[in-house]
Amino acid sequence: MTEQIFPLGKLDMAFLAEMLNRYTDPHPRVVIGAQVGEDAAVIDFGDRYLVAKTDPITFATDQIGWYAVQVNANDLATMGATPRWLLITLLLPEDHTTRSLVEGIFRQVHEACHMLDIALVGGHTEVTYGLDRPIVVGQLLGEVDKDKLVSTRGAQVGDAIILAKGIAIEGTAIIARERADDLRQRGYSQEWIERAQHMLFDPGISILREARLAATTGYVHAMHDPTEGGLATGLHELARAAGVGVLVDEAVIPVLPECQELCRAYNLDPLGTIASGALLLTAAADAAPRLVAALKDAGTIATTIGRIMPADEGIKIKRQHGIADLPRFDQDEITRLF
Repeated sequence: MTEQIFPLGKLDMAFLAEMLNRYTDPHPRVVIGAQVGEDAAVIDFGDRYLVAKTDPITFATDQIGWYAVQVNANDLATMGATPRWLLITLLLPEDHTTRSLVEGIFRQVHEACHMLDIALVGGHTEVTYGLDRPIVVGQLLGEVDKDKLVSTRGAQVGDAIILAKGIAIEGTAIIARERADDLRQRGYSQEWIERAQHMLFDPGISILREARLAATTGYVHAMHDPTEGGLATGLHELARAAGVGVLVDEAVIPVLPECQELCRAYNLDPLGTIASGALLLTAAADAAPRLVAALKDAGTIATTIGRIMPADEGIKIKRQHGIADLPRFDQDEITRLF
């Protein structure tokens, strides 16, 4: 019998959960360990928690070093932690690695670290057999006071679900950067393409500012960083980590106009398009308006898009013609373009 070959993208959640349950062991100092839906691990370091995360950048991009810092920092921020120390594993393509390529990636990492007050403290570099593009894997450590820790599992039945900034910032920037020639041929202006490309920086894929602000309000029960598989998969991850159900209203989800247009052009679903730059939060229903107001006062789009339900009510989306199961995108929509 031929074994199943997994497609590009995330492993099936149930299979991954089975692997983690089978092959990880508890440790007395591990507060949050390997679990589907949690953004980082948390380790007890006495007077505070050490928060640890690793995340790779595997899509071809001219900003790969900058990306690697941002996506790892986002995951620490959703735990309420301050990013501190970064290690980078840099795997470089055979027959294509030049001094300028390596220096360019190091420069990007340095600039992003400087902006976020993170120290690059080590890692590993090599030219790797079989690669046709660089791959950067970040390993980021941070710290948080014990009474300030936030986790995805903190979502509670009855909570409002809030989305900050909108979708899909990262997906839009990647498509505009990787399909610029095709977009010009389709009639999009250079100005429009450059605006979509620049979404990487404005509104940007970093959520540190929004997560820090939200954490200081005292209203937040859970935060989560939706990335590969988009908002829909992020909601599935949140629900699985917290052991709850979800109901979101499609009509109020803030899909950025450039994202809507590119998804229409390439027949992609915005809900399943890589969504770094968005932040999912939950808060008690009576506190949610104050949290939304605090984010808006700071200049961030924030919208209540649904609520946390009992687990037996499932993970649902309200559409124009009724309530349906919320789709999950183990394979991110933009992988269809590569």
